[in-house]
Amino acid sequence: MSADFIARLVGMVVFAALGVYWGIILGDAAQGKQELYAVTLGLVGALVGLVLTPYLTTRPVRALRNLLGRVSPPTLIAGLIGLMAGLIIAAILAFPISLLPSPFGDVLPFVVALLFAYLGIAVFVTRQNDIFTIFRINLPSRSSEQAEEPSAKSRSILLDTSVIIDGRIADIAKTGFLFGTLLIPRFVLNELQYIADSADSMRRQRGRRGMEVLSELQKDATVPVQITDMDVEGVREVDDKLVILGRQLRAPILTNDYNLNRIAELQGVAVLNVNELANAVKSVLLPGEPLNVIIIQEGKEVGQGVGYLDDGTMVVIEDGRSRLNDQVTVMVTKVLQTAAGRMIFARLSE
Repeated sequence: MSADFIARLVGMVVFAALGVYWGIILGDAAQGKQELYAVTLGLVGALVGLVLTPYLTTRPVRALRNLLGRVSPPTLIAGLIGLMAGLIIAAILAFPISLLPSPFGDVLPFVVALLFAYLGIAVFVTRQNDIFTIFRINLPSRSSEQAEEPSAKSRSILLDTSVIIDGRIADIAKTGFLFGTLLIPRFVLNELQYIADSADSMRRQRGRRGMEVLSELQKDATVPVQITDMDVEGVREVDDKLVILGRQLRAPILTNDYNLNRIAELQGVAVLNVNELANAVKSVLLPGEPLNVIIIQEGKEVGQGVGYLDDGTMVVIEDGRSRLNDQVTVMVTKVLQTAAGRMIFARLSE
């Protein structure tokens, strides 16, 4: 049974008992039938408890736990120290303030306690790095993440579903450019299995290809692969879980999903994007360099032909339509870098 269900049952019983109690009191005050008031208010209380109890108990606790899970340990420690310092100062000031005439002496101590608690947390969290430096306390922080890692080989790299389905991760792992353990959460495997069991044939093929890539990664001893049962409660989306888990483990996310890339970067999580790596290793060509390419299709403009390099870079050849399906030597005229990749414009050599 879930915590929400148990809370609903307990809340229903508690609110029903309160309803019966108030029904008896109202029945005495109205000099009417106590049983009618008790039963009516008891049923209303049971209904209210059944509906509202999770919103008053389990869900605020779950939201607070998720919030604390996103906060780094140094920030939690700094906030706790700031809270204690603020409350100590408020306690010192509480006695002289309580001597003020009413109502100031009754209200101001509580207001001062809240104010100094907030100021203590805000000041210590904002200046946590300076405070820890003064007291020579070495605690992990985002700015010193690289320095605190014992070695590159000991780090974990979270894998996204999209990069597993893509398949290029297996070839990248064989090259030895990845250092660390490839960490695959169980919820990523569940999503991959859901895609592999899809009714759509294309999604089913992509999911099965992802399964084959995982099997190939596990057989390859170049990079260790580990499947973990770590999960993030209260979050349903796989991308959100990956980002939160990346912050908690201080691990980069390996993906080729543009949206996940942007969301992770905005939340301070390192991202290893396979598409950016592919664009970075493409051959660099300058205007005037010769190039051999096969023209395989017509271009959008009149007379244009289109070919592709071995790395997938598109080459648009001026007046290349007449040499369709031929291997020709062209001269590079312009190179454009777009969001989709690199595009080369060329013309046929004399």
